[in-house]
Amino acid sequence: MYRLENIKIYEDLNLDDVVKEACKKHKLDYDKISRYVIYKKSIDARDKNNIFYNYTIDIKYNGIIKSKYIKEVKEEDFKLNINVKRTADIKPVIIGSGPAGLFCALILVQNGVKPIIIEQGKKVEDRKKDVDCFKETGKLNVNSNVQFGEGGAGTFSDGKLTTGVNNPIGRIVLKEFVNFGAPEEILYLSKPHIGTDKLITTIANMRKYIIEKGGEFLFEEKVIDINIENERLVSVVSENVNTKSKRIINTDTAVFAIGHSARDTFEMLYSKKLNMEKKNFSVGVRIEHKQKDINKAQYGEKTKLKLPPAEYKLAYHSPNGRSCYTFCMCPGGAVIASSSENEEIVTNGMSNFLRDGENANSAVLVNVVPDDFKGNSPLEGMHFQKELEKKAFVLGGSNFYAPIQRVEDFLNNRKTEKLGKIKPTYKPGVTYSNLQEILPEFVTQTLKEGILAFDKKIKGFANPDSILTGIESRTSSPVRILRDEKLMSNIKGIYPAGEGAGYAGGIMTAAIDGIKCAIKILEN
Repeated sequence: MYRLENIKIYEDLNLDDVVKEACKKHKLDYDKISRYVIYKKSIDARDKNNIFYNYTIDIKYNGIIKSKYIKEVKEEDFKLNINVKRTADIKPVIIGSGPAGLFCALILVQNGVKPIIIEQGKKVEDRKKDVDCFKETGKLNVNSNVQFGEGGAGTFSDGKLTTGVNNPIGRIVLKEFVNFGAPEEILYLSKPHIGTDKLITTIANMRKYIIEKGGEFLFEEKVIDINIENERLVSVVSENVNTKSKRIINTDTAVFAIGHSARDTFEMLYSKKLNMEKKNFSVGVRIEHKQKDINKAQYGEKTKLKLPPAEYKLAYHSPNGRSCYTFCMCPGGAVIASSSENEEIVTNGMSNFLRDGENANSAVLVNVVPDDFKGNSPLEGMHFQKELEKKAFVLGGSNFYAPIQRVEDFLNNRKTEKLGKIKPTYKPGVTYSNLQEILPEFVTQTLKEGILAFDKKIKGFANPDSILTGIESRTSSPVRILRDEKLMSNIKGIYPAGEGAGYAGGIMTAAIDGIKCAIKILEN
């Protein structure tokens, strides 16, 4: 394959025409191309008067390549080279069916090992019904919600597949998503996403494949205990969340891909003497703007390209030593109720694939560190989160109404009394509030500085009518479960994996970590 880079396209073209333009640039004969693959596509909007798509294209060319600007590359095969040594008949158990758990199970079944996947929530199709019910009525199912259930917390987000981790396994993750129904464009977009609507179908297809290959799913089943002998795992104990009936599953291998909100499981593992430590995470709020205003700020008004809804990613470092940054920006999306426990408010953002909603939203966060937590337990960060979420629930009033505040009011430390042009998207409802009543002072101060700093980068970010919704607290796990070079904890046979264990920060990194654990299980 030959790689054609820096193909600048200034008008909306289909992919065939893009390749023809690339041929013109490099003086190649389009008819001699037997195959092409779009390797990368990005938007260059640094100059608002000269916005273009930038393509990288790999081609198979039945002719002579003379240009020094065209390099030969190996075609990707999307394969893992695993030295499979596992021969035991005993089935591994995977706790949690988020990205880490699902991709761990996928790699295992592809290599002849048939795991049991235990998930306290429901399969993704039924889980969506519970999420929708909570949004419309305020009736929370504590086992099946935005945090718990097949697909993990990332299912009800934007389905972002970006990562700062340069790991070739990431390309395998993208390819597998496409195999199970995700849009092929995620293989080449610089900022790929699937969207909640398409992710639900993709995840269901993954589950069906894993079952066809011999994997077993136990939904609405919660792991409540583990049995250990001589510092080795010998079994896990689960309980049906409806009937409360228990079962013991004998196993020498358990992958704890439990997600960042599995507080009961963190406490159980801590009681079983797994080595754990506090870790940094962040807390803050969700901010909403009109998507058309973000588009204008990012793209200007002169381009004729039909560009997708604009995104942003911003960071600010305060003189007080804290950082403020945006996270999980959802173009054309909504702020959603993401609580997993009663009398606690948690928010998140989500978008469907088309990102065609009126508002854009993003988390605006401030980092917290272990020194901010009381006590010495590794679970202190979890308690810190919980305290903020309870305060948000009280401020919201009842029925999981979220406290909201206009940006102008937040900057002036006054309760919001009425809204302006921007309307909140959070359901089941909102309460006009002063969020400074529940946020730590260092978070409030850094948020104010950050919002004003971001306004200098994106005009209108500090729009007085922009809406802040509290509270965003489940940005990542507050705990890290320590593991060795074989990815096992101090209890042999236990593999802490993914975001909940402290080794990932989103769909992509969680999936990569699940694959890494599967490889270790197969090779150990």
